Amino acid sequence: MSDQFDVELEDADLLGEVELTMNLIVAASATDDQLSIEEIDRILGVEKQRPAS
Repeated sequence: MSDQFDVELEDADLLGEVELTMNLIVAASATDDQLSIEEIDRILGVEKQRPAS
């Protein structure tokens, strides 16, 4: 008899968000200061947008 609740759940987007959050937590705990916006952007992989020409 199979258990209908015995399923593997994997959500790639959720796993990615958890990894980004974990990276922020690790970086924040490794410093005595607040993380700057630039540091947070770097950790999250955010690229600066160039103004449209």
